[in-house]
Amino acid sequence: MENTNLVDLYTAEGEALTGQPWNVYPRPQMRRDSFFCLNGEWEFSEAQNDHETIRVPFPPESLLSGIHRRLGHRPLLTYKKTFSLPEGFNKGRVLLHFGAVDQSASVSLNGRVVGKHRGGYDPFCFDITDFLKDENELTVVAADALDSFVYPYGKQCEKRGGMWYTPVTGIWQTVWLESVPETYVKKLRIETGADFAQITAEGISDGEVTVYAPESELTLDMKDGKVRVELSKPHLWSPEDPYLYKFTLRAGDDEIESYFALRTLTTEEIDSTLRLCLNGKPYFFHGLLDQGYWSDGLFLPATPEGYAQDILAMKKLGFNTLRKHIKIEPEQFYYDCDRLGMIVFQDMVNNGDYNYVRDTVLPTAGVRTLPDTFMHTDKKTRQVFEESMEKTVEQLYNHPCICYWTIFNEGWGQFCSAKMYEKLKALDTTRFIDTASGWFAGAPSDVTSPHIYFKPVKITKGKKPVLLSEFGGYSCKIEGHAFNLDKTYGYKHFETMTDFEDGIEKLYLEEIVPAIENGLCGAILTQVSDVEDEVNGLLTYDRKVCKVTEDRMCKIAEKLVIN
Repeated sequence: MENTNLVDLYTAEGEALTGQPWNVYPRPQMRRDSFFCLNGEWEFSEAQNDHETIRVPFPPESLLSGIHRRLGHRPLLTYKKTFSLPEGFNKGRVLLHFGAVDQSASVSLNGRVVGKHRGGYDPFCFDITDFLKDENELTVVAADALDSFVYPYGKQCEKRGGMWYTPVTGIWQTVWLESVPETYVKKLRIETGADFAQITAEGISDGEVTVYAPESELTLDMKDGKVRVELSKPHLWSPEDPYLYKFTLRAGDDEIESYFALRTLTTEEIDSTLRLCLNGKPYFFHGLLDQGYWSDGLFLPATPEGYAQDILAMKKLGFNTLRKHIKIEPEQFYYDCDRLGMIVFQDMVNNGDYNYVRDTVLPTAGVRTLPDTFMHTDKKTRQVFEESMEKTVEQLYNHPCICYWTIFNEGWGQFCSAKMYEKLKALDTTRFIDTASGWFAGAPSDVTSPHIYFKPVKITKGKKPVLLSEFGGYSCKIEGHAFNLDKTYGYKHFETMTDFEDGIEKLYLEEIVPAIENGLCGAILTQVSDVEDEVNGLLTYDRKVCKVTEDRMCKIAEKLVIN
């Protein structure tokens, strides 16, 4: 039986939450002046049982949803919302957007089905113009067959505990409307280098782009949906100087605001050592594992500002990188990383089954090479993973903060990794690719990517740059800020915050810093915050306590430099 000695933990923002939640424009990289938010109170029922009120966009398992309970096996959820459009809102077409619904959604308006979608982490939209009335009833039926493992699920688990977390079901990102003219920009693709940006717009042919550069405004004509912007005095993006070029695109009656950044990612041999380089210079990626869970909102912070608060808290401690591990966030997160200066290592969200012996016991015992051609042979699972990888790249490609893709983590769902590397490389040639983070390597990859938790960190130079993609996992449970009073998960436990920080400092100074000379290009500490049973975060799960001090952590960061 699941442990029941669990504590409801609110973040400060969750305690103070009032009004319509997440009422901010949800697509910062393709912004229009048209926005009507549908978040807030919806009618909710599970399997057509008693009707309740849920606070969207928080998932029903979360405190902030107002439901806050574990749902049944293979839950079927029904959401209903009535709305009327503001006067003058309709400019020609009206689009209904969902940031994400886990795992499948059937959407109806005024009793007519407008569309269906599968996949719990990607946005989707439907043109509802022809379904609209003066007063409208929107119905969303969401289902989540978590145990099938066909669709990506991250660390969601029906039997949560340890390194597995409470599952999330249904609507968990903003639901919103926008109106566009009959001809409008449907998508943007922004490719950049050290001194140029190539902007491609889908849905229009001719237009005009104005770039707001430091020296002057630059206005260029768009032909066949494309324009190349060349900058004579480029201002490069980095965590230390996260400069963004803003631009406006006008095409007929449509107008959008967006931005891009200039930066390069290369592998160079420097002093006989292969290094990962940002803007032509060796760069040490000093990072943290970021699971993206909050104590009261689960998949979401109580407010959009929660992302910026986490990012800035980690920057103040000297970190420059977050490894987004088991989920894809709302675009607000990536926008905040772009504008505040935080590199993101983005994992593909895993599907397929997890096997404790194969994926944990054998690697811990030293078996870290297995042929993966015959792993996870289910055709549907493989197909869905490939499709999800394509969607992830398309969804996040324009964000300069993303510098690194991880395809498979510790064997979870891994199959035909050589083929997946080539497929991802064809989708994106501009970023580093980590094919198999942790173990079961052997296929082509841009890096060597070990995980080291239970033995000293020892790095040797090889034929690829070396990045320690997970280490540490030290735990410290803080009274009054722990989710599980009975169980504690972590790899080395400390009773006090002082001892915890001493242990982390010792680990960096004695093992990580010396490894730089042997070719280490970056290191990802586990982790940003506690998550449920895990108490190995620098922040507590409710984000109310930081277990380390800014002064000591910044002094460590000063030593993590490649000369």
